[in-house]
Amino acid sequence: MPASITPASIAPASIAIHGSCDARFERVRETFQRAMKTGKEIGAAVAFVLDGKSVVDLWAGHYDEARTREWEHDTLVNVYSTTKGMVALCAHQLIERGLLDLDAPVAKYWPEFAAAGKQDVTVRCLLTHQAGLCAVRETLPATALFDWDQMCSALAAQEPWWTPGTAHGYHAFTYGHLVGEVIRRITGESFGTFFRKNVAEPLGADFHVGLAPEHDYRTADMYSFAIGNRTGTPPAPPSMGGAMAEFAKAMQDPTTMQYKALLNPLLPRDVVNSRAWRAAEIPAVNGHATARAIARIYGALARGGEIDGSRILEPETIDRATVEQVAGPERLFCGAVPMRFALGFVLSDVDHMYSRLSPSSRAFGHAGGGGSLGMADPDLKIGFGFTMNCMSGGLVTAGSTGMAVVDAFYEALRLDA
Repeated sequence: MPASITPASIAPASIAIHGSCDARFERVRETFQRAMKTGKEIGAAVAFVLDGKSVVDLWAGHYDEARTREWEHDTLVNVYSTTKGMVALCAHQLIERGLLDLDAPVAKYWPEFAAAGKQDVTVRCLLTHQAGLCAVRETLPATALFDWDQMCSALAAQEPWWTPGTAHGYHAFTYGHLVGEVIRRITGESFGTFFRKNVAEPLGADFHVGLAPEHDYRTADMYSFAIGNRTGTPPAPPSMGGAMAEFAKAMQDPTTMQYKALLNPLLPRDVVNSRAWRAAEIPAVNGHATARAIARIYGALARGGEIDGSRILEPETIDRATVEQVAGPERLFCGAVPMRFALGFVLSDVDHMYSRLSPSSRAFGHAGGGGSLGMADPDLKIGFGFTMNCMSGGLVTAGSTGMAVVDAFYEALRLDA
C-alpha cells in the first residue's frame, strides 16, 4: 500500500494548472483547479479526446508530499485497476484475430487450469469476474505477486470459491494473471510485451505494464490518507448497512475469500513505490501511465477502434466487448457493491457510484483504486483519462476529482450544443 499522510499535510497554498484546454472546456480547467486547491490531490492530470482530437490535456501539483518537484507533462503514476481495461482490450484483439474463443474452456489454452474441477470454466467467465477465483486459499509469500509463474500455478491449482458462471465477484488482484496467462499461452509473450507491441506503441501511448528503470525518474510515488495505512486492512466502500458489515467482519478472518483476495499475499509497507513493483507485470493493478495515454487509448475505442490512422480494434469487436454480461451486487464485497460488467470492461451505471464512469450509460472503461479512471463514450466519441498520486477514492470507484471533471466536460458539451 502507498505511504500514509494526513489531509492537512497536503493542503496547498496555490496551484498552477499547466497544459492545454480548448476554450469551450474552460469549465473543466476551473473544476480541476478547484479540486486541486482543496488538498484532495498532491499531483494529478486530466485528459479528454473528442472524436480523435485532444481537447483537454492538463496537469498540476507535485510528485511528492513535500512539494519539492512539480508534476510534469510526462509524469507517470501507478493507475491500479485502470490497468484492467488494457487487459480486456488485449484479450479482444486475440478474439478478433480468431485466436481466442470466448466460450472455449480456459484449459484449451492453459491445460493446467483444468485442475480442481475447472475443466469447463470458460474464457467468458474470466473476463466477467465469474470464475470464482478472486483469491488463493494457500498462504502466499509477499514475493509471490512478483513471480508470474508462482501466481499462475497457484491459481491453476485453486478450487473456485463458488460455482463458475453462477455469480460475479471482483477479481481485484487475480484478474490480470488469469486473463494475462491465457494471452501468454496463445502469443508466447508476456502481457506487458503484448500490450506494448499491440496497443501502446501503435498509438504512441505512454502506458506501461512492467516499467523499465529508465522511467523511474518521471514516476510519482503514491500516497494515501483516505485509503488507510499501508499494512492494515484495505478500505471498504462507504457503509451500506448489513452487507458492508458482513464484508468488514470477513476482513477480520484470515480464512475468508475477502481477506485472501485483498491481503494474500500480504505486501510490505510502501511496496507500490518500489522498483520491484514497478518492474513486475501485475496486469490487474500495476500499470503506469499518463492521463494523456489513457485518454488516447479510450479515444480510439470511442470512435470505433481507430485514431490518427492507427487501428487497435474493429467496431464490431468493440460492440461485442461492451455488451452487458452481469450486473448487480457482486461477491467480493458481500453484495454491498453493485457493478455492471461487459467482457472485461466496467459499464457505466449512472445510478450507482461504484460503476459510474460518466453521465452516459453506454460509457465503458475501468476505474483504479484511489481514484484513477479511463473511460470511452462511444455515443459522443469521448476518451478520458485521469491520474493522481494521492489515493482518495475506493477500491473500485473513480475518485471525486475525476468524476468532477467528467461532469464538467459533459456540461460544457451540453451548453455548447
